[in-house]
Amino acid sequence: MIIEKIKRIQGEITVPGDKSISHRAVMLGSLSSGTTEITNFLNSADCLSTIACFQKMGIAVTRSSRPAPGGSPQMEETISVQGNGLHGLKNPGCILNAGNSGTTTRLMSGILAAQNFKTTITGDASIQTRPMGRVITPLTRMGADITSLGGRGCAPLEIQGRPLHAIHYTSPVASAQVKSAVLFAGLYADGETAVTEPYVSRNHTELMLSYFGVPVTATDTTAAIQGGGPLTAQRVIVPGDISSAAYFIAAGLILPNSEILIRNVGVNPTRDGILKVCKEMGGSIRLLNERTESGERTADILVKHSPLHGTDIGGSLIPALIDELPVIAVLACFADGQTIIGDAGELKVKECNRIDAMTANLKAMGADIIPTEDGMIINGGKALHGAVIDSHKDHRIAMSLSVAGLAADGSTDIRDAGCISISYPGFYDDLHRLCN
Repeated sequence: MIIEKIKRIQGEITVPGDKSISHRAVMLGSLSSGTTEITNFLNSADCLSTIACFQKMGIAVTRSSRPAPGGSPQMEETISVQGNGLHGLKNPGCILNAGNSGTTTRLMSGILAAQNFKTTITGDASIQTRPMGRVITPLTRMGADITSLGGRGCAPLEIQGRPLHAIHYTSPVASAQVKSAVLFAGLYADGETAVTEPYVSRNHTELMLSYFGVPVTATDTTAAIQGGGPLTAQRVIVPGDISSAAYFIAAGLILPNSEILIRNVGVNPTRDGILKVCKEMGGSIRLLNERTESGERTADILVKHSPLHGTDIGGSLIPALIDELPVIAVLACFADGQTIIGDAGELKVKECNRIDAMTANLKAMGADIIPTEDGMIINGGKALHGAVIDSHKDHRIAMSLSVAGLAADGSTDIRDAGCISISYPGFYDDLHRLCN
């Protein structure tokens, strides 16, 4: 994909549905009694992997589509999931393939651990290198029987379903995937299952469990549920994914004379870290038409070009913007002064090592950026130029550096740009529309 420098970006856009919420809606819909209708479902490779896994376990899923609002050329997907109840999953009789989706692999491990059959779940080459010990450890404490077939704490995972017991797990990392795997397993355990994190990670699982009728409590950094109760099918309206909106927010801030209205974006307080950082850097961002749908806070986001300055990013804010840190690094390149990103070692175990990938690629474009053990130091203000970019087949690397290419002199060549299908298949179509 070739990206050329442009003068500005302007218009209105509706970004695709939130990936995290789309995954969880399919999972809880499958475990509920009745039909769950999911509007604005994210039709991406990762979310389709989740659907395929549940279909193999006897869940009927139908899909329909219509033109998306906001003038987008993309289609709005509606998914109907016919749930079979908490104990209604069937032995798939084959290996479950999660593709590139860590969310599918980790969250489903919590569900599969309690079934009355043995399964194996795996994924692509990237998934088979990503750490699964972080969910194996707490699930094993609950009585799960999980084996990493490669012996490295990674997929493929062989899971022999067992009766589970409730625990209170203190997680060493603030991870929504770890928390969700344990809480999903806790649906099948007697008593209260709780997870305490060092910081609160995104809380879509807690909100959706409550929405489906499961008693949930959240106190400080601890989330807890009562097991054994039924789930009731619901209608879920998925807000636009703030991680997808982030690329347009960044482009709007750094390109002169730009103004963008991004409609129907999820602004959950455990996910809106990028908005806080952009405002701290001097960015002009306003929330309009704020509301709550299906338990999630939603708003339209108005972004205008702004002079930016550097800032420090770390601590409890990191879980609220971990997926947006690559594009925040791009923002920092166009800000006056120094930006320091710390406490973000989690970036090393995403689809690729995002610290190394972003620093190497931005250096190739002329940025003054230094990798650290848990983040990056960016000295902004240096003019960027086009370069050949290695996306490492990581969707967030490809889209973040596409934004950098819009403001860089010359042409930027994004290699393996097709990886955007993991979370935002229509990204380049939407970007092209706003650039004209």
